[in-house]
Amino acid sequence: MLNNSTAHCLLLTAYYNSMRVSYTPRYYADIGEGHVFPIRKFEMVRDRLLSEGTLRPSDLIEPQPASIEDVLLVHTEDYVRRLRAGALTTREIRRLGLPWSKALVRRSFLAAAGTVNAARFALEDGVGSNLAGGTHHAFPDHGEGFCVLNDVAVAIRVLQRDGLIERASIVDCDVHQGNGTAAIFQTDARVFTFSMHGAKNYPLFKTRSSLDVELSDGTDDESYLKTLGEHLPQVFAQKPDIIFYLGGADPFACDKLGRLSLTIEGLRARDEMVLSECSARKIPVATVMSGGYAADINDTVEIHCNTIRAARKVFYDVEVSGFNVR
Repeated sequence: MLNNSTAHCLLLTAYYNSMRVSYTPRYYADIGEGHVFPIRKFEMVRDRLLSEGTLRPSDLIEPQPASIEDVLLVHTEDYVRRLRAGALTTREIRRLGLPWSKALVRRSFLAAAGTVNAARFALEDGVGSNLAGGTHHAFPDHGEGFCVLNDVAVAIRVLQRDGLIERASIVDCDVHQGNGTAAIFQTDARVFTFSMHGAKNYPLFKTRSSLDVELSDGTDDESYLKTLGEHLPQVFAQKPDIIFYLGGADPFACDKLGRLSLTIEGLRARDEMVLSECSARKIPVATVMSGGYAADINDTVEIHCNTIRAARKVFYDVEVSGFNVR
């Protein structure tokens, strides 16, 4: 663990290499106190990364809401119209798992744009990040599992439409299978979807990805990292123009919805493995946050921060350790 003085000196060097990251305070929406989805985590991740010097204010690029035209590249006109109008059915709201509000719709369009921007940063700089996103349970015609719009799918379709990429790969390391993303790209050979997730976790009925790797309850660091290392080569064999990395915090041992047994250190090793493989092959990578529901929100925040710290280490050769924030 770095002390504050040492970290400060080290991070002055980091400032010479700007890492562009999507963020807006409007990623927050009031979903009610006590909701299992820790919506304050976005702001907390931003604050911690700024306070320790991993990011500086000028690294944060505020997105504008995604255009309807961009969102309709993935989602149906009927769903988008009713979502914006507050006309979703009670059943649809229950399936979504979040209370509808104008702020929720706004944050969903902002998060989608944030991932589009992060992908553009990645194509230009090698790496880009969104301090939100990874809403992989959203299908073209509905949302579910706290996911309203599928931001990664929107980003891929925007980049393809604009002629910036042809092929993309998704490395989804959220503990829950990316069923919405799998469904969206199931018949598109240009997009390779890799999901490594808990076998017995949500969703009950999985949608076939290009590559699904199911993990037993209680999987630990060693087994997880070995399995990931064995399967990543299949992702790169697709020769993608860009990779989207969903660095979910929910494989953590103390996650309320996780059922796996990874440590915070093991999850950072996971991040460094994926990002190092992208860097070594000179494939641009965009990172998004995805899920995380630890009993202590500070653990979730630390895991998400570690993804950005890992990106700084891998792409800018800057080692950053988290502070003891407890």
